Amino acid sequence: MKKILLSIRSLFILAFIIALNAKLQATHLRAGEITVTQVCPSRTYQICLKIYVNTEGVKFGGGTLSFGDGDEFITDEQNSVPFGDPSDNVGLIELCVTHTYPGTGQYKVSYAERNRNADINNINGGQSVNISFFLETIIEIDPFKGCNNSPRLLIPPIDKACTGAAWFHNPGAYDLDGDSLSYKMILPRQGIFDKDEFRGPALIANYTLPNDASNYSTSKYNNAQEDGTGPPLFFIDPVTGTITWDAPGEEGEYNIAFLIIEWRKVDNVWLEIGSITRDMQIIVEECDNKRPLLEIPPDTCVVAGSPISVKIYGTDPDGDKVKIEVFSQTLILDSSPADYSPKNVFQSTVPSKAEINFVWNTKCEHVKQQAYQVVFKITDDPPSGKGAKLVSFATWNIKVVGPQPIWNPIAIAPNRSVQLDWKNYNCSAQADSMEIWRRIDSVAFTPVCETGMPDNLGYEKIKTLKIGETTYLDTNNKMGLPPGAVVCYRLVAIFPATFGNTEGRIESLVSDEACVGPFPADAPVMTNVTVDTTDRENGFITVKWTHPFDLDPLFFPPPYKYDVYRATGFSGDNGLTLISNQQTDTSFVDDELNTLENVFNYRVVVSDNSGFKIDTSAMASTVRLSVKSLIGKLELNWAAKVPWSLRSDANPLHVIYRGNEGDKEDQLVNIGTIQATNGALKFTDNGPLEENKKYCYRVETRGGYGYDDTSKIPEPLINFSQIVCAQPSDTIPPCRQDVTLDIISCEQYYELYGCKFNNFSNKLIWTRSGDKRCRDDISHYRIYYSTKFQGDTTANGDYKLLVDLADRPSDTTYIDKDLPSFARCYRLVAVDRSGNESPFSNEVCNDNCPNYQLPNVFTPQNNDNCNDYFSAYSDRNIINGNFVCGGGAASNEDLAGIRKLCPRFVNRIDVVIVDRWGKQVFFYSSRGENGIYIDWDGKDDKGKELSTGTYFYSARVTFETLKPEDRIKIIKGWVQLVRPN
Repeated sequence: MKKILLSIRSLFILAFIIALNAKLQATHLRAGEITVTQVCPSRTYQICLKIYVNTEGVKFGGGTLSFGDGDEFITDEQNSVPFGDPSDNVGLIELCVTHTYPGTGQYKVSYAERNRNADINNINGGQSVNISFFLETIIEIDPFKGCNNSPRLLIPPIDKACTGAAWFHNPGAYDLDGDSLSYKMILPRQGIFDKDEFRGPALIANYTLPNDASNYSTSKYNNAQEDGTGPPLFFIDPVTGTITWDAPGEEGEYNIAFLIIEWRKVDNVWLEIGSITRDMQIIVEECDNKRPLLEIPPDTCVVAGSPISVKIYGTDPDGDKVKIEVFSQTLILDSSPADYSPKNVFQSTVPSKAEINFVWNTKCEHVKQQAYQVVFKITDDPPSGKGAKLVSFATWNIKVVGPQPIWNPIAIAPNRSVQLDWKNYNCSAQADSMEIWRRIDSVAFTPVCETGMPDNLGYEKIKTLKIGETTYLDTNNKMGLPPGAVVCYRLVAIFPATFGNTEGRIESLVSDEACVGPFPADAPVMTNVTVDTTDRENGFITVKWTHPFDLDPLFFPPPYKYDVYRATGFSGDNGLTLISNQQTDTSFVDDELNTLENVFNYRVVVSDNSGFKIDTSAMASTVRLSVKSLIGKLELNWAAKVPWSLRSDANPLHVIYRGNEGDKEDQLVNIGTIQATNGALKFTDNGPLEENKKYCYRVETRGGYGYDDTSKIPEPLINFSQIVCAQPSDTIPPCRQDVTLDIISCEQYYELYGCKFNNFSNKLIWTRSGDKRCRDDISHYRIYYSTKFQGDTTANGDYKLLVDLADRPSDTTYIDKDLPSFARCYRLVAVDRSGNESPFSNEVCNDNCPNYQLPNVFTPQNNDNCNDYFSAYSDRNIINGNFVCGGGAASNEDLAGIRKLCPRFVNRIDVVIVDRWGKQVFFYSSRGENGIYIDWDGKDDKGKELSTGTYFYSARVTFETLKPEDRIKIIKGWVQLVRPN
């Protein structure tokens, strides 16, 4: 451990003081906390102590500030600054230091000093003089979670209370980075010292909570609450941070401690990223006084740019004057801070209420993921002899949201596309992107405080543009928008990530809806893809469409003929097959299908009477129903990828049918409906249901295109899902599955891919169980991955969920794309309709093909641009297919040879080069901005040119591989340095 002694004199003073009487020794530390500020993005922090002391005794100093990485120092002696009422004998110490941490990780910053204040009732039976003071703040340095600063606490930790009156405190905490905060009571701790050495923290052995019976007279304990109804209460609100003690008993000083925890949302998961401990003191006095009360407005939401002006009222049961104060981050903002008036003034509460006016002109800069917390504190001013001033707190939350984007007129463009146009965003200097969302048919929605696109509206995000762009041509990926459809759009502006929102999304209010259409029906309009019969081998699906009634018969003479195509899955061309050719009817029954396990999608191509193929319909899939088993009930969810809307204001009802195992479609009965426009496509059957019985379900969906003439495109469009069965309270997992991985050998990889290849992917393949019982129990699959090889075990180990294939239940392959390397292991689980997972499959892994090779000769500074550096082999000498050195085109044989030599999957290289006598002449490490190629120019570490000769190297290469034993390789060899004569 490294210790820095800042003041030897302070130790002598401390030793002298310890020798004095206990009364003098006892008057010392009362309360405090440690805050930290990161110099982002470095690992340097400013660490600040804020300590409240008793001014009657020992000076502050001689404590140990530990940084949590082994470094610490002893604080120097110093005087405090008077704080609060001089008669309270409270002083404030503020001390800040800067410290740089050696690397990533969690660090516990702490401060310990020998003596707390004397006569603290609930510490060591009032003998608190020999109990040391301890504070701790935890920081976490992790680039994945981003930079972080600790919360700031605006309200001091010294407070007064009256016996018999409920006491309240709020620290007035806010987070600089916008992280979410939670609060938790903890026990105060002490520092343990061995002579002059700080040995670490420990709980105070003889500590009691303020509401412990030992702090009350026996006769008063059972009726100690302010209203006399029960024993005293002591707790903290985990959301607002308000502490309640209802109500204090004996006079004296009490110390408590609580934790403020920072939470940050990373990859849609809330992670704890740090905490700060506050140790505070409550001074309880005998009083004949009642608490003042606050009246505040309800929590509010305001659009950035709108002003806030509210009145806060205060009253007092005794008719005493009161002072209302405000503590909030909003008051100290750099731009357009909030304000209130009057300040620091005691106002009369008789005959009218006391009041302050809180005002804030919000701006775009104030948009934030979390609400701003405004803490109001009211303090009364009782007459002399009535005791201490009492306080109450109230917390008001203000959410500042980004304004709605505003449309300009939009219009249909050629080829069934839409030209979108909108105004420059009001907060364009703060936002960084604009999302475009689309759906078929209109749906009513007016945002109030809900930001972003609500899930229940049925919109799909189609594009994200930079904030300065204000137009977009929607061609539906060049496929054209659905014929016959009314198409509607909304916009959402996205503000850049704050540290408290590392997902990178602070969303504005969604725009109003802008709709166009209907589009001309100049192609077949899909209307039905309905499952008539559910079966593994002989399922039936009816497909229907309309004639392209808006086609010009002069250019495309009828009669029209139709080709029907089918593919597996909600969308795409998986197994695309022509199943009906040149038919004139506008419906088709597709049979001999596995409708139990598979989803199918269809499209129809229309031809004129000459056989000319005119156009294709949009794709439309079957409705896929899944059922999840819960305790005593079953939850249904369904989905379809169709060109019409399933959440239609005109046709909102979806119908649920239920029957018994083995029932056919016409035997199921209607058990209820849902309003599809009010939320997700979900229904819960609460029964009553028998736990050992299977129930079977089918859903009837209703939707439409929004087309006015229902004689041409009928509404509602009714389509049925398959039948699916499940048992309530099912806890039995499905059978274990096996999986294989389609990989290439390292030799093939070296031959096929260039040195800078970085488009890595792994393909997994599995087979459905042949056992009927196992197969019937499987709803879909989930794939888990790990970057560590763990062996073939059913334990999940370090595996994380990669993908849930609930929307692709029939898939038996999966390609894991856009990987940083091949190095991954996989396991598969089957999921039944109750959500139970099978045991993990066998483990399949693909590892990287590491390679690093060095040449044996180089010729620095011979003016031919060839072999000027001692470098790892690479293709950097080939530009546009030609050799830089020597000229000429690189043949396929040349490229294949280079591919076998170039570096692959190298994370780091450390090289030592020595001369023939073993003396080091050059050292190289690829850390920092250095590359992995070395590029030694033949000079020693001091920049002096070395002479022609043989030099020897030892290279430590760190590869990216699954197996730890393969990650480090030592390469030794020689290189000839040749200089021109």
